[in-house]
Amino acid sequence: MSENADSLNEGKTKNTKKKKKKFFKRLVIVIIIFLLIAYVAAVNLMVSAALMPEFMKKLSKFEEVTEEAYSQQVVTDELSLNYQSEWQLTYNWLEQVDQENVHLTSRDGYDFDAQVYAPVGEDLRWADSEADGGDKSTGKEQSHKWVLLLHGYTGWKEEMYRFACWYSLRGYNCVVPDLRASGESGGAYIGMGATDRYDALLWLGKIMETDPDAEIVIHGQSMGAATALMMSGLPEIDRYPIKAIVSDCAYQDAATMFMDKAKEWFHVPGWVFVPGAAVALKVRAGYWLYDASALDAVKQSRIPTIFIHGNRDAMIGVSQCYTLYNEAICEKEMLIVDNAGHAQAPEVDPVQYFGRIAAFLERYQM
Repeated sequence: MSENADSLNEGKTKNTKKKKKKFFKRLVIVIIIFLLIAYVAAVNLMVSAALMPEFMKKLSKFEEVTEEAYSQQVVTDELSLNYQSEWQLTYNWLEQVDQENVHLTSRDGYDFDAQVYAPVGEDLRWADSEADGGDKSTGKEQSHKWVLLLHGYTGWKEEMYRFACWYSLRGYNCVVPDLRASGESGGAYIGMGATDRYDALLWLGKIMETDPDAEIVIHGQSMGAATALMMSGLPEIDRYPIKAIVSDCAYQDAATMFMDKAKEWFHVPGWVFVPGAAVALKVRAGYWLYDASALDAVKQSRIPTIFIHGNRDAMIGVSQCYTLYNEAICEKEMLIVDNAGHAQAPEVDPVQYFGRIAAFLERYQM
């Protein structure tokens, strides 16, 4: 009897241990599933909060990002005066310049919006007839110089009007679009350059339809600058007469930027959440965040490029400009503006900023 009792107790103990093991296995599985669901939810929230303007507005994330960016900027009386002076000139120019609102449809069916400004520079020649190369109705010789101006992350075309003013006064036709999911242009997700580079090719095509003899500069700021650099590495870019690129405070790639900003914006470690967010973005928006790489593009580009950055840029560190410049195989220049924060180089030192751009473009017959 004693042996049977011992055997029975031993069997009960084994069964109890098996039940505990099963319980803990199931608990671990439940925890893993819960963590996975939480992770997926978190990365999808990150994607929506960082790249969907409509969702950003609901969360007030747009305002938070904007306020954070402004709080990191350099503020001086001289800078403010330069900024006001620049915009006063722009407002005066806007009242006089010939302009047109234009639209096109993206490959995936979104309507894109841009403003086109005519050249009004004093250096334009005038002709009496079409035979002399002019426009019979106005007497003005047609300028074949064009610039495509690309704004930054969470921005809109109006931010680039001051640059359009500068180019227009120097004889350029200016195309200033709202990028995907920005301003008046359609789209659910900001492209970070991955989709924008292909969208921008459509505007280049529009320029060539208008003027087959066009000579084109692409000038971008922040995300727009990164987009311009990404365009330079596309095989399709050879179809277009791009004479030069002006890259103002570009990031080297979107993944690195979000790695840097994940903790600041979302209070999470970037190395944990950005890879997951990239997968979610691929599923939802159709593009791979790691493809948004200006660094990869400049290693292939043959387009002359001037790289500009402020040495006090807290949004996109100046080290990224050095990296892009050093890796670029095209003809190139670099301008680092002292005491300039993100996208502040034109206000901090307008003489040097625009002077260097003018000299750079003149070198390439623009």
